[in-house]
Amino acid sequence: MALKEIVKLEEKFEGRENRYPFNIPSINNLSRLEIKSNVTFFVGENGSGKSTLLEAIAYQCQFNTAGGGRSNVYDLASSESDLGDYIRLSWLPKINQGFFLRAESFYQFANHIDDIAKEYPSVYDSYGGSSLHEQSHGEAFLSLFMNRFGRKGIYLLDEPEAALSPARQLTFLSIIHELQKQAQFIIATHSPILLGYPNADIYSFDDQAIRLVQYEETDHYQITRRFLENRSIYLNELLN
Repeated sequence: MALKEIVKLEEKFEGRENRYPFNIPSINNLSRLEIKSNVTFFVGENGSGKSTLLEAIAYQCQFNTAGGGRSNVYDLASSESDLGDYIRLSWLPKINQGFFLRAESFYQFANHIDDIAKEYPSVYDSYGGSSLHEQSHGEAFLSLFMNRFGRKGIYLLDEPEAALSPARQLTFLSIIHELQKQAQFIIATHSPILLGYPNADIYSFDDQAIRLVQYEETDHYQITRRFLENRSIYLNELLN
């Protein structure tokens, strides 16, 4: 494990508390966040700050905040991290390898790889041997995970389940399990399947402060379980 701690730079925060994204409660109340596991999940409702913090970590790692690693240079509107300059990362040891996956901008990342391939066709070797656009969305994600993520590094994934069926989410769990032996993952997700990975740390962003929770405490688990066990009751209340 390499990334040990995320620290908010309090002195730089002063005067910005009422501006987005600094006014998000979980971010505003953040002091420091310890990373103790090779697999860490960020969970919370949309707007809770989990993706904002993940992008700030990517910025501090010098990954492209549009998606990619240090060597992926391309532009995407609204990809700059406003929070990135206001946190500090503590490492032991420092790792420069890795990748930031933004599910929402994966299409643009695939375009970027195609542009590189016009001059260096061998770039496809790191993505399953063909253009990511020539694979289904789910296949492209799995190609990225299985080929591009093979080295020691830190991998920051924002909602990787977006393109994965439940069956492929299970496949992804097995990929994580193999890679975490030499790599570190921080994953922002809504998936109760991915959150079930054993011995991972789960940080909830839904309260005023970020807090460590158990799998069974997450809304993702509780709501999914209650719906599956009481589908007729839920649907009757929602639709009638």
